[in-house]
Amino acid sequence: MSEITDIVAIDGPAGVGKSTVAERVAQALGFAYLDTGAMYRAATWWALHRRIDLDDTEAVVASTRALPLEMREDDGRLRVLVDGQDVTVRIRFPEVTREVCRIDQNPQVRQHLVSLQRAFGAKQPTVAEGRDICTVVFPKAKCKVFLDASLEERARRRAAQLRAQGVDVDLEALRQGILERDENTRQRRESPLRRAEDASLVDTTAMTLDEVVDRVVCLAREVL
Repeated sequence: MSEITDIVAIDGPAGVGKSTVAERVAQALGFAYLDTGAMYRAATWWALHRRIDLDDTEAVVASTRALPLEMREDDGRLRVLVDGQDVTVRIRFPEVTREVCRIDQNPQVRQHLVSLQRAFGAKQPTVAEGRDICTVVFPKAKCKVFLDASLEERARRRAAQLRAQGVDVDLEALRQGILERDENTRQRRESPLRRAEDASLVDTTAMTLDEVVDRVVCLAREVL
């Protein structure tokens, strides 16, 4: 992999607000925005939509490689399209959240999507977020950030996000789902969630969105 310089790599657990922060940081810096979690969610939604047996490894890998995915900016917001359908909201539904760990723990799925992520970052200055951006996807990025927050705060934020989109949610069930996702991603064999040694930790529990964005932008401008 060639030297990567103009990459802001952001990792963190579920529900910490990586997508919102990364999108805002990208706008402030004039960089492209890459939501890698949305790619795994889109692959999960696609498999469920096609009624693929998620226990059938070969079928899941084939489905992901054939995924007709398009990610594009629209009025400053990232839109996720699969086979021409706008699934930006649907990939955040609980039924996708429950199953995405079965997709993102598949080594062949990860290998394919990571190759697409690296190709994206090689084309333009990028703010990329996910769970293995600093450690696996862009380990040579000069700016690495690990966002974190308490479990309760992350559940509250995710619930507010879904309700704003008209999705009815059970807060306790959502909290449990985030907890399970954390455990799955930290314990998985392939690209587990962990803070890179050279990543700056930003605990966002008591911070406003603007404060978090300002902090990450400052970190990026110090090194890029």
